[in-house]
Amino acid sequence: MPNILTMNLGDRSYDILVSNSTLDSVGKFINLERKVAIITDSGVPEEYSKAIASQCKNAIVITFDQGEENKNLETYKYICEKILDFGLERSDAIVAVGGGVVGDISGFVASTYMRGIDFYNIPTTLLSQVDSSIGGKTAIDFCGVKNILGSFYQPKAVIISTDTLRTLDKRQISSGIAEVIKMSLTSDEELFKDLEEGLFEKDKKQTIIRALKIKKSVVEADEKENSIRKILNFGHTFGHGIEALGNLYHGECVALGMIPMCEKKLRPRLINLLSNFNLPTSFEAIDIDKAAEFIQHDKKSSGGVINVVFVDSPGSYRIEKMSAEEILRHIKSSFG
Repeated sequence: MPNILTMNLGDRSYDILVSNSTLDSVGKFINLERKVAIITDSGVPEEYSKAIASQCKNAIVITFDQGEENKNLETYKYICEKILDFGLERSDAIVAVGGGVVGDISGFVASTYMRGIDFYNIPTTLLSQVDSSIGGKTAIDFCGVKNILGSFYQPKAVIISTDTLRTLDKRQISSGIAEVIKMSLTSDEELFKDLEEGLFEKDKKQTIIRALKIKKSVVEADEKENSIRKILNFGHTFGHGIEALGNLYHGECVALGMIPMCEKKLRPRLINLLSNFNLPTSFEAIDIDKAAEFIQHDKKSSGGVINVVFVDSPGSYRIEKMSAEEILRHIKSSFG
């Protein structure tokens, strides 16, 4: 039986099921006795979407090309055309099967198609399992700006199978671990210590559950990012700028983005932990000025000011308001 966490959001509440293997029994947990549009990308093993489709009364599998560069209006239009032709109605459902890109665009389609239909998220990467699959943020990129078009739209359920991690390479696993490290730094000192002591290698499922509990509590307290949910952006302000350069995975960018936002005495511990997972720790190959240009368009900006999360010691945080220019000066001063 899966471990079940419940996201408590009133009439938008939903269960998060975590198991070592659940894809063959998804129909036990969600209603597949209707038309179901399964959305995935070309990087996700076909066996996953086929396993879901085989349990549906009437399903279509829609596959788009993998990659962040395809999380755009063209793909959004392509998916909408497919589900319209399929005859998807308001009582039907969309099921995302894949990583963060698949979840983001599938959720956005679900939130806008017929003004909103049921959406289920089945994340298959570690990064999406511990972070983007819950919380209700959906989005696509536009004009080179990441996640600038989107909505808050909670799924009806999230189903996580750790068995899908077996098909990921080490780099993808490490990218996901970066998000776990992020959450431990702002919210759970013990988790940070346990990661240093090899928790993930010992128990992947418990690592995922502990990370989910952190994000769940933050979302429950601040569903639409008016206050405390901003801490989930730790490492992302500069990280998104690095990601826009197109050379690194999301988690790798977050890893680099966290380093200058940690207190100087904490950085050696963080860098050592990141290194243990082969995550990047050096800015030598990064064009800091070019990456900083994207901070100007940060969707969290208000009046030219961005809320930046800093960590002085594991399990604690502070938020400061800074301009893009101040952020750049801070990053450069941190690393010379």
